[in-house]
Amino acid sequence: MAKPLNIGMIGYGFMGRAHTNAYKRVSDFFSLEYRPVLKAACARDKEKVTAFAENWGYESVETDWRKLLERSDIDAVDICVPNNLHKEMAIAAAEAGKMILCEKPLAMNVAEGEEMCAAVEKAGVPNIVWYNYRRVPAVTLAKRLIDEGKLGRIFHYRANFLQDWTISADVPQGGAALWRLDVDAAGSGVTGDLLAHCIDTAIWLNGGIQDVNAMTETFVKERVHALTGKVQKVGIDDACAFLCHFQNGSLGLFESTRYARGHKALYTLEINGENASIAWDLHDLHRLSYFDHSDEGRLRGWRSIHVTDHGGDHPYMDKWWVPGLQIGYEHSFVHQVADFLEGVAKGTPVGPTFRDALETQKVCDAVLQSAHSRQWVDVN
Repeated sequence: MAKPLNIGMIGYGFMGRAHTNAYKRVSDFFSLEYRPVLKAACARDKEKVTAFAENWGYESVETDWRKLLERSDIDAVDICVPNNLHKEMAIAAAEAGKMILCEKPLAMNVAEGEEMCAAVEKAGVPNIVWYNYRRVPAVTLAKRLIDEGKLGRIFHYRANFLQDWTISADVPQGGAALWRLDVDAAGSGVTGDLLAHCIDTAIWLNGGIQDVNAMTETFVKERVHALTGKVQKVGIDDACAFLCHFQNGSLGLFESTRYARGHKALYTLEINGENASIAWDLHDLHRLSYFDHSDEGRLRGWRSIHVTDHGGDHPYMDKWWVPGLQIGYEHSFVHQVADFLEGVAKGTPVGPTFRDALETQKVCDAVLQSAHSRQWVDVN
């Protein structure tokens, strides 16, 4: 029988629900040494966190995260709060000996991230950051193909992440719902929110990024702040695009915006190599487009791989339905929990660790610095 691993969830928003769903479902489909137990949910608003806990099945509620960390019955803490709170909570959790699952981005900046890495490494606690797109089966398959050398030398990596939910100037900034628009809570706009996902996936698939040349834009310069009711300057980036050199010599092109009317969550990536190319689209997340130049000429062309097969050919799919039936966005979180718990059982780190996520933070910081200076900036 699987051993219980007690979860303390800090936060109850969209990501809190996504993570909680993963904790609830993982043991139904994966045979693991540990089984997550929803032990406590924590947030300042007692009424809302109580409703969240009752709806999702948490055994208890806390309104002070420090008291949550003091509890001996909490094994792992999930930090699912605005970015400006990550550092203090993560360091305290590490000092309390708790395993840590932290929302992305890791921190507000590299300096904070370094402190967080030092804390978890000193404490020796398992840690992971929720860059979940690594565990979409089609993206994991892309990783395998690249690592096997199917693409050969990589020349180009391009990615974009487009949304449209902040176009209206009537959308306020700040508060529990819209903290992503408040620079004091978020640290940055699309760079740390959307591009961070693209950057993490890119580093995982194609290796480290050497330098960047970026531009950002804030289209709506002032918004009402939800907490004060006053019009305040907007400090986050609404859009960002950057060029980069990867350490393997390939070129990168990244773009993200919340001002692409008609796009709710368009995340695409394409990798062009000497022998083959790969493309993926979140809107059709279970298909990997693949072009192999070694194919017979009359048959050569882009093929669409439906990543649902069993037998080990397609990552994670043995655990789910029969071949041909898809899974969804939420399952990437289930996969991350499964991998994390397997790592805990084996005593081995599972990425992206805090240290891995710090590499993404370095790129984000360099991007913002480059946009400000209008010059190329070395990531390290």
